Amino acid sequence: MAELPNLIKDLALILVVAGVVTLVFKRLKQPLVLGYIVAGFVVSPHMPYTMSVVDKGDIHTWADIGVTFLLFALGLEFSVKKILKMGMAPVIAAVSIIFFMLMMGMGVAGAFGWDRMDCIFLGGMVAMSSTTIIYKAFDDMGLLQQSFARLVMSVLILEDILAIVMMVMLSAIASGSNPDGGQMLGSLVRIGFFLVLWFVVGLYVVPTFLRATRKLMTDETLVIVALGLCCAMAWISTAVGFSSAFGAFVMGSILAETIEVERIEEVVAPVKNLFGAIFFVSVGMLVDPHVLVAYAAPIGVLVVTILLGQAVLGTFSYMLSGQPLRTAMRCGFSMAQVGEFAFIIASLGRSLHVISDFLYPVIVAVSVITTFLTPYMIRTAEPTYSLLEHHLPHRWRRRLEHMGVAHQSTNAEQSLWRRLFKKMGVNTLIYTILCIAVTAVMLTFVLQFMRHLLPHWWANGVTGVLTVLCLSPFMRALVMKNNHSEEFRTLWTESRLNRLPLLFTILVRSAIATAILFYICNYLARFANAIVITLAVVAIVLMVMSRNLKRQSITMERRFVQNLRSRDIAEQVSGKRRPLFEGKLIDRDIHIGSFDIPKDSQWAGQTLANLRFSSRFGVHVSSVLRGRQRINIPGGDAIIFPGDRLQVIGNDEQLQAFGQSLKGELVPEDPHIEEREMKLQKMKLSANCPFIGKSLSESGIRDVYNCMLVGLEDGQHDLTMINPSRQFKQGDIIWIVGERKSIADLVATN
Repeated sequence: MAELPNLIKDLALILVVAGVVTLVFKRLKQPLVLGYIVAGFVVSPHMPYTMSVVDKGDIHTWADIGVTFLLFALGLEFSVKKILKMGMAPVIAAVSIIFFMLMMGMGVAGAFGWDRMDCIFLGGMVAMSSTTIIYKAFDDMGLLQQSFARLVMSVLILEDILAIVMMVMLSAIASGSNPDGGQMLGSLVRIGFFLVLWFVVGLYVVPTFLRATRKLMTDETLVIVALGLCCAMAWISTAVGFSSAFGAFVMGSILAETIEVERIEEVVAPVKNLFGAIFFVSVGMLVDPHVLVAYAAPIGVLVVTILLGQAVLGTFSYMLSGQPLRTAMRCGFSMAQVGEFAFIIASLGRSLHVISDFLYPVIVAVSVITTFLTPYMIRTAEPTYSLLEHHLPHRWRRRLEHMGVAHQSTNAEQSLWRRLFKKMGVNTLIYTILCIAVTAVMLTFVLQFMRHLLPHWWANGVTGVLTVLCLSPFMRALVMKNNHSEEFRTLWTESRLNRLPLLFTILVRSAIATAILFYICNYLARFANAIVITLAVVAIVLMVMSRNLKRQSITMERRFVQNLRSRDIAEQVSGKRRPLFEGKLIDRDIHIGSFDIPKDSQWAGQTLANLRFSSRFGVHVSSVLRGRQRINIPGGDAIIFPGDRLQVIGNDEQLQAFGQSLKGELVPEDPHIEEREMKLQKMKLSANCPFIGKSLSESGIRDVYNCMLVGLEDGQHDLTMINPSRQFKQGDIIWIVGERKSIADLVATN
């Protein structure tokens, strides 16, 4: 551990240099991530002409914390429900892109004869595009509201989730010498088990806790609670064999379903920005110019691989998901870069000591180059499409354009059996995981605690009873849930042939519950198998027959659903939820975009009739969101205020023109704003004062001198309510407010 003065010196150096460099990059309209990397190179030992960090160990510790908070913030932007509502198109595109780029990255590394782990980790790095860089590029180019940009952002969200899973898988691969298919499958099962468990328990407990303490939550307490939950889940994730970053992402995803998520994002942002900056600076500190020169050829090949791979294979992946050629090319060309997740995966490899030292600066150089080229790649998509359109045979072009239609399903109504099996499968999976988790906690912790208080067999018996009581609501739901659903009743009454398969589904779920109870009894009592099975069956029958357990399980499930839907309900009330007709308009190349009115917008204070959006841009304002108010179908007399969110309907080109005009039509900045500070001063009227014998309106204090009279003393009274007709007298003391220069001119007349 470094001495405190060295730590303060290092932090001061990092933050000052990072601040200066990022201001320069902001001026150049470049991503701040690149500025942090350049700042890290400036303060690194590889830069001999500047001061360098004394103790890199502490900085890397802070950088690890930064990774945790970065992924926590990323989780806050992720919603389970949104991913489920995306459909299969983003999933197909994301999985295809990751697979293709992973193979290409491994192939390039293998061609240069690098080690096996270097090949695997490099493949993972180049497979992930940068969410922040692409978002910034879309925003700067005015493309954020276009339909293809939304598809890209959906795929990037899925890539971020798959990157978390990839990190866990890479950790599993790095821990074993030659993991086989069984080990990989076991790792995937563990990931799925803990993900479902944490989401179900977290979505039941965390929103309930936040709802109960909402009146006590100030911004100060909320940031402490949020970061505490983040660190707690990171610790739990580490304890069960995953990374702390994985746990932080999961907790962020849980909090993303709460009503308080926007407040949490706001209060956590400064902490995330601070530690995130330190992380990216630490990335730049690892850049060695000698390594870059020595590996210039691999860097160049990787850059070309990423650009061509995303342009060709990324386009193909989007076409596989059902997109026409033009949209697929715009999406694929937009993702031709690597970003923050490549650094995180590289940091993981370094912490596990499984990758070579040269790999980190190589991927940083590739990231910097591809980031600079991102806007040019986005602009190249349209000319490339036009070139293909003119040179491809008409038959090929027609097939490519309609490739998406051929791959899209008609979304016909699923059969009753399919809907029933889907519901039963989800129900069985969730409640089985909950039962296993409760059993593990009771037999691991509670049993040991009871054995310290009671004799061995008494402790086993009490623990067994408590375990069954805790499991009873879940087991009843496991066996009985969906047995009275509409699909079950319809299939039961439609045909007698359906009854045997339906009874079989009940028997399968009962067998799962029996197996869990059998394990508990056998673990605690070591009875004969027949006795154990009998006890398990009797317990299940009692659970099924219990009306109290039925009420408990229904209450718990309703609370979970309420927590899961709380954010949607809040967005409906506040007007932040997107209109239900938006998806239908997208099919006609017309969609809705949301635009926030800046505080210094020239549009503020004007009516919709004066702004003439329809004639200027061809768009229509469907709603105005103001605080917790929603003004639907506003009239021409509706006034726009700073901070309003306009929901505007139009096509890509119209919305782009609207957004660019919104950003451009701003009130000019006052260059002398500091000099125009208001000042309060008193002045005693002398005999030579020109105000003597004049009233307030005749004096010209407001019109001539640009000041305001706020008080008057005549020696007897202190007059705050000034009579406009009263004439000033010698000896009056007046209190005036105005700019410094105006007050100086006024005082000079006295």
